[in-house]
Amino acid sequence: MDKIKILLADDHDMVRMGLKTYLMLEPGFEVIGEAANGREVLERMRDFAADGVELPDLILMDLMMPEMNGTEATRAVLAEFPQIRVVMLTSFLEDKLVMEAIEAGAVSYVLKTVTAEELIYALKGAYRGMPVMTGDVSQALTRGIRQRTVQSDSSPLTEREKEVLLLIAEGMGNKEIGEELHISIKTVKTHVSNLLMKCELEDRTQLAIYAHRQGLVKS
Repeated sequence: MDKIKILLADDHDMVRMGLKTYLMLEPGFEVIGEAANGREVLERMRDFAADGVELPDLILMDLMMPEMNGTEATRAVLAEFPQIRVVMLTSFLEDKLVMEAIEAGAVSYVLKTVTAEELIYALKGAYRGMPVMTGDVSQALTRGIRQRTVQSDSSPLTEREKEVLLLIAEGMGNKEIGEELHISIKTVKTHVSNLLMKCELEDRTQLAIYAHRQGLVKS
């Protein structure tokens, strides 16, 4: 069976060396090129194409690199070579970064804290077009999607949601809020869930703090 050909991209020489050494010892993989930044990645791909050399199957791409970062490089490479699979390998787990990398076309987003076996699994999955992500990365992506949805929604909190938020800030529980507004506890819970989602918060305490910080509650 043909080996999976990989182009390594990382601005740290020691990281590239370590990855290359490991992958070259792993059956089924072949490192055919290296790059120290995103611009070099694009240059290597163009050189492969111009020389008639077989292109890599995968690019193992670092996220934070000088000149052109991993997300920018992924977008640029796939614009010219859409058949290439990109696996983002990084130390950063910020929701926005995960979202941007996947939107740029990366098949998988893998943290540098993964085990060697997990990395190999992700690479083999990407080769087959199958996204592979750990639980924390999946959660970050979900949060990023949710935040994008909220930001794209032009409608603010409804009047009823504002009323519920103010009562939460006053320390009322669901039953008390229901009695105050003459609605069912189930309806109160729905409003609370919507508030948590729209405000990107995790619990009632954070909602109360949010209400005060937004000036919705008089001191």
